[in-house]
Amino acid sequence: MTEGTTSAAQGGDTLTRLEQEGEIAADYLEGLLDIADLDGDIDMDVEGDRAAVSIISDASSRDLQKLVGRDGEVLEALQELTRLAVHRETGDRSRLMLDIGGFRAKRRAELSELGAKAASEARSTGEPVRMQPMTPFERKVVHDAVAAAGLRSESEGEEPQRFVVVLPA
Repeated sequence: MTEGTTSAAQGGDTLTRLEQEGEIAADYLEGLLDIADLDGDIDMDVEGDRAAVSIISDASSRDLQKLVGRDGEVLEALQELTRLAVHRETGDRSRLMLDIGGFRAKRRAELSELGAKAASEARSTGEPVRMQPMTPFERKVVHDAVAAAGLRSESEGEEPQRFVVVLPA
């Protein structure tokens, strides 16, 4: 087997594994929605090197808002529970991302803009810019936005007070 064929096979195996993670997560979340008597459809995808599962609904967004919670706290907890359900079935650690009612997608756009502004400030002042504490998801989005702007960033502090510092060029 040539090296290119091996890589393609490994890529196919990874895609299959991530699709399996998404299906396990979807089954778990459908059961959760049934128990909570909430309406929602499950959408599965693979984004980069992660399975991505979204709960969407045509009904009142207030129902799904219960699953997001204040500042996404309930969403974070549900994501961890879903990852544990996937781990229980597969034996492998999951990096699955869960979105509910578009909360993460909207938050990702806001954080990308915030990261770009912080990068611009660090570039113009020549001083590091310290940001507010963020969740791991939020920090990752900001780090990506800063890198896209051509600067570096680091995370400092201890959870739950861990934050991003944008470094000047």
